[in-house]
Parts: sequence; C-alpha cells; structure tokens
Amino acid sequence: MKYSKKWCSLFFASALILSSFSIAQPEVQAAEVKKPTNVIMLVMDGSSNSAVTLSRWYKGESLAMDEILSGAVRTYSAESAITDSAPAATALATGHKSNDNYVGVLPSVINSPGLEQIAKEDAFKPVANVLEGAKQQGKATGLISTSEIQHATPAGFSAHVNNRSQYDNIAEQQVYQNIDVVLGGGFESLVPGSTKNARKDGENLVDVLKEKKYDIVKTRDELLNSHSSKIWGSFAPGALAFDLDRATTKASEPTLAEMTNKAINTLKKDEGGFFLFVEGSKVDWAAHANDTIGIISDILSFDAAVKEAVDFAKEDGNTMVIAVTDHCNSGISMGNANTSSTYASIPVSAYIDPLKKATMTIEGALSYLKKDKSNIVEVAALYGLDNLSKGELATLKSTKNIGKEMVKMLANRANIGYTTGGHTGEDVFLYSYGPSKITGLVENTDLAHSMAQFMGFDLNKLTDDLYIPATKEFKEKGYTTKIDLADKENPKFIAKKNDVTVTIPVNKNTLMYEDTSTKTTKTHTFDTINVYNGTEFYVSKKVLNVIK
Repeated sequence: MKYSKKWCSLFFASALILSSFSIAQPEVQAAEVKKPTNVIMLVMDGSSNSAVTLSRWYKGESLAMDEILSGAVRTYSAESAITDSAPAATALATGHKSNDNYVGVLPSVINSPGLEQIAKEDAFKPVANVLEGAKQQGKATGLISTSEIQHATPAGFSAHVNNRSQYDNIAEQQVYQNIDVVLGGGFESLVPGSTKNARKDGENLVDVLKEKKYDIVKTRDELLNSHSSKIWGSFAPGALAFDLDRATTKASEPTLAEMTNKAINTLKKDEGGFFLFVEGSKVDWAAHANDTIGIISDILSFDAAVKEAVDFAKEDGNTMVIAVTDHCNSGISMGNANTSSTYASIPVSAYIDPLKKATMTIEGALSYLKKDKSNIVEVAALYGLDNLSKGELATLKSTKNIGKEMVKMLANRANIGYTTGGHTGEDVFLYSYGPSKITGLVENTDLAHSMAQFMGFDLNKLTDDLYIPATKEFKEKGYTTKIDLADKENPKFIAKKNDVTVTIPVNKNTLMYEDTSTKTTKTHTFDTINVYNGTEFYVSKKVLNVIK
C-alpha cells in the first residue's frame, strides 16, 4: 500500500546548492547491478542541515557525508508535519508512513495531505521491513545503535509494536529475528529485573542468545577480538556515552565507526551479501537538550561511520550506502539575537572558538557535579564555560536545572540559536552512494522501496508473505482459535482441531504442534517471527504451510 503523492515543492534554502531535484520518485543512477548486493543504511537521529553545517565549521574541513550529498528527503508522518522517531523509522524501513510511537505497523490516523486512507481493520497491522527482506533473500543482517538497541529507530528496522516504549517486546523480537550482528546499548532489556526497562516476562534473553551461538561481547576489546560470524554486543545497560565523553567516562565502549567497521568486516563474509543498519542516536538527545557541543560530538562520530561505509562501498563496487536524518530537532541556527544587526561582519571563529573550549558534553560534565555544587566552577569549565561572570555564577548556584542554564550560556557565547527543545519539520539532506545512488527530493518512504528494489524484493509482497492474520487462516483450516492472555506478558495464539493443538508464542519464531492421538509433540522453528498487535496474531506463510 503506497502513501506517496507527487508534490510541487521548492527545495529549502541552504548553504549548499543541490541541482536536478526530482519531485516524487527517487532517480536511480543507471548502472549495472551485480550480485550479491549489499546495503548500508545510516541514520543520524534528530540532526539537521544547520547542525551539519556547524559541525563542518567545527571540524575545520569537509565531512565524509559531503562527498555523497545527492538530494533531500521529506520527513512528515501520517498525522503531522513534524514526525517522531518511531514513525520516521517505520517510513524509512517499511515504506509506510505511520503515527506517533508506532513501530513497524500501519497508522490508525491519516490526516497529512496527499496520503491515502487505509481500511479501519488494517490499523496497527505489522508491515515488513528491509532487514526482514534481506534475511528472506539469504543475506546477512546487522543492527547498530549508540542508544539502546531497542530504541525507536533501530526498532523500526527490526520489530513491530504499537508503542515504542514496549522494550520487552522489541528486545524479544530482535533476538528471535536472528540478526547476525547486533551492537549497541540496552543490556537492561535482555534480562529480568526491577529497573525501568528490565524484562517483565521472566525470560532471560541472554540465555537464548547463548543457545543461538552468539558471541556476546560487552567491551570494545571483546568486540574487536571477536572472530564469530554471530556477534551480540551490549556495551551498556542503557545508551552509550557521547563520543566526546567516551574516552573519559566510558573508555571500554567502542566508537560508532569501530562498530560499523567490525559489522561490515563480519557481514561481508556472507556469500549472499548483507544489509546493515547504523544509527548515531544521541545527536537527537543533545538536540533535545539544546546541547551544542553534544550535537557536534555525535554528528562527527556519525560522519566517521559514514566514511567506513563509503570506503567499503568504493572497494566493493556493489554496495548501496544511504545516510540521512530521520527528522530535525531543536531549530538550531548559526546566529541568534546577538547577531541580528552584526551578522555580516562576524567571523567563523566567533561561533567556533567558544565551542572548542568544551572538553565534555553537558551529560559528561554534569556527571562530575557534586551534590552540594561545590565544584560548579570546575564543571562549567569542562563544558567550555570559563571565566564565569558574577551573574552566570549566581545563576548556576541558584538554579534547580544547572544543565539547562549551562547549555544556554554556551550557546549565547557561541552565538547559536534554538527555537525549541523538540523536533522540527523541515526537509533534510540525503546522502547516497553506489550503483543505484538515489537523487532528488524524495519521500522518506521512497528510501525503503529503493533499498528493497536494489536487494531484489518488493516490500508490499513481503508483508503479504510475513504478516498474515492468524485467526482467519486457521478457521479456514477447520480450527477453533483463541488468544490466550492468561499471562499478560506472554500472550499465545492457540488453535485446536480434533486431537491437534497448535500453540504460537508471541514475538518468537516458533510453533508448537501437539497431537494427543499419536502422543507426539513437535516444535517448528522459522526464519520469521510471530507478532501480536493487541487484537490479532500475525504469522508468516511459512508457519501456515506446516499446518494441515
């Protein structure tokens, strides 16, 4: 089901001028596509064109992304001009616009201009993603994030839930998707416990990963020394550190570029090719906090990962690389009220030099703050705020939110403006490289379909194969059915016919078949997962094909 419409739109004003913009479908460069094909999809969550410009000035030289700048992307969701990460990831991964908080499922509300309505019964229906399509093509797959791996954006490429907060379900689906390389944070959601995102269903997914023969690594050294073809790297209970802070606060964590390099070198050994998703997650977190140096830190970290991807693609010759922002955040600008009448004579140094004084992000600096605030001057200096004025010092000592005041002070010193602590709705740059490079002004949903086409499958047909409503199909086979919610954390689909009972557990890739007449019980395992959306269980054709 497509939600695209031709739009007549002027491309946004920018310091970089892009030429030859198409308006609806992406233009694919004519080139011979050989097999096996590889795709590396990279997302710098919550970035913006202005933030990239600032990061380039800060670095003092071109970015790796600059070399592959090819177009622009529209980011709106099914219900809003300003999207959140969950529907943005769903669009990029499945080719479908969706709603706030929805991950890998169809929307229930469609009110953005130009989008087709869907049938009421299709709301919340799971839709297949490009990682799942790559798996069905026999390709190796990888998933990387600097946040929890269960966070909205990596979840969009690996799971199907009604709400992004359902870390239990997301983590379980990711484990049973049998992704070859998974690297990031989020260890908390793999094991039972009492913390916020710990498992509530009693299942220890680390034990499952061991049964599946993963090399489970928890440090940078363990990752770099692994020789396994199946690696699950979980380097923190929650998110990883900002890149600028890592050497000081979390030296045992790998960089995003190191994770990307390791994943590529592991996955490329597969004769069928590979699909790899990479997210630089905490650009978004810094933007929400209006933390200028945090934004720059992780844009440059992301850019280093892009270089790893492009360097491999150049050598390989048959790899599609896409890098993009899923949505903008914060309305960051070079220039603020300070520069209203003097901008024409303000040198680059006036913006960059104050930022260069910071040796840590706001998150890193505040990790050193004592409870009594007695070291506030030293903490402020870590964030680049040296020579505090009497007024600044008084503000920091009296405020209940030191971080908020510190980011405002640094932004003011560097003449950086912010309009919000939330997301914004402008179009974003598209970076693309490879034999099927995408150019022009495109919808975010177009990127999913372009990746699928390059890998040799159709996402809509894939959904028809992977996510079929179970109740109707089993009833047509003569079964009586029910959804067992006795254990609310572990719903099951149960179908009975004569002496046969079929049990399908939620989020897993298995089916239990019991025949009391022959006293036989068998467990079937598939390369697809079972999904429950609160109303219906969805299973693949492969599951239905083993049922008589």
